Amino acid sequence: MPAGADCPGEGALLRELTLSSTFSLAFAFISPIVALYSIFGLGLADVGPAFWWGLLIAMAGQFLVALVFAMLVSRYPLEGSLYQWSKHLIGPRYGWFAGWTYLCTLTITMAAVALGGASFLAQLLGLDPESKLVSVILALALIAFVTWGNTSGRKMFAAIVWLCIAAEVIGSVGVGVLLLAEFQVNPLSFILPGADLFDGVGTGLDGFFSSKAALAIAYCGWAFLGFESAGAVAEEVRHPERAVPRAMLLCMAAVGSVVAFSCLSLILAIPSLPMVDGADPVAGILVHHLGPLAYRGMLVLFVIGFLACMLGIQASVSRVIWAFGRDRQLPCAGWLCRLSGNDQLPVNAILLTGALSTTLFLLSFTNLYPILLNFTISGFYIAFAFPLVAASLHVLKGQWRNGPFSLGPLSAPLICLATAWVLFEALNIAWPRSPDIPWYENWAVLLMVGFLGSVGSLLRLRMGRNVAPSAGLQAGHPS
Repeated sequence: MPAGADCPGEGALLRELTLSSTFSLAFAFISPIVALYSIFGLGLADVGPAFWWGLLIAMAGQFLVALVFAMLVSRYPLEGSLYQWSKHLIGPRYGWFAGWTYLCTLTITMAAVALGGASFLAQLLGLDPESKLVSVILALALIAFVTWGNTSGRKMFAAIVWLCIAAEVIGSVGVGVLLLAEFQVNPLSFILPGADLFDGVGTGLDGFFSSKAALAIAYCGWAFLGFESAGAVAEEVRHPERAVPRAMLLCMAAVGSVVAFSCLSLILAIPSLPMVDGADPVAGILVHHLGPLAYRGMLVLFVIGFLACMLGIQASVSRVIWAFGRDRQLPCAGWLCRLSGNDQLPVNAILLTGALSTTLFLLSFTNLYPILLNFTISGFYIAFAFPLVAASLHVLKGQWRNGPFSLGPLSAPLICLATAWVLFEALNIAWPRSPDIPWYENWAVLLMVGFLGSVGSLLRLRMGRNVAPSAGLQAGHPS
């Protein structure tokens, strides 16, 4: 049944998503293949096999965040997730900047994932993955495909997503089992941390954040982002106050287990260290044990995994844009919150997302692109901090109240722990620990925060105070 009137005269969102379809969206967004293979080479080269422990730490911290977000979405089961939660906890202005940060981060991330997927697709097609022209053409093709998938109706979207999840399971779990069963060459002690992992600890903040231990946690922070996307479509889910929290937590548990297992299987199958400089260690391991033909088959799964991730990202950011449009907080708000087709999808918001990602990706020809990429991971944690800090303030003021999903007396301390984790990880990722790279890349996070904050302030000033603070709640949702 409809979620209620949203944009005047533009119909209403349809509640057609179930627990399983909401879980599949979040699972596709995180994508174990993308999560692991995006960081595996970096972790192995800069930290060593012991970077695997960073996955466990990051997974534990993100599970705390997932618990708090599950409590928030049960209170505010509204389209737009972080934007809505922050808005209703603190106020429209605070929520606007939360949503703006999240919107920018997701759009940049989609462009970055398109570049990664283009590299694997180029290898699959026998093209030069190092060619800038090849990368751009293939990345734009991937963006066009996922935009088509997101605008073709929920049935088509669901079919693509479930196909992608099947590929994820085969490419992550299946290959992991095969490597452990037939090609393990290193003992479990291979992942034990050495003394060098903790070099610098105890010599001040710079010493700690420059250590390999902190670097491992920073890299692994990328692996568990996207579970919150289940909340972005809350008004399209049946019984969202209970289904969405379960989808978030199931997604974190499933993806965390898959990523940790797959990473361990790859590490224990490493034929020798160090790997060849500049070579993709995942490709090296798989080709060494399975042969070139099998690796080409894996490339198909990798490309599908990247497509799944892009589908989830675009679905999420389009809903944030739609929620902004409903609140009349972006230019052309009436156009952005328009719903189209029998499935009543925010097609215009989806198309805008594809256009923005395309524009950002074309910046890969400039020196601005490394700054965008370096900001991406930290941008998620900065966006996460908005609702978490807001919830912590409610706890400290004695104003916090539980919704349909809660942890009872544990709710308050877990909110504070999750907030501390996110603030730590945001600082850890942003720390300028690489003096050998250009200064603007080293300080990319601060530069992007300043730039996006300035642009957002100007845009917010232009839009004025015409926010509809109770949009969504008037559609029959609990406050």
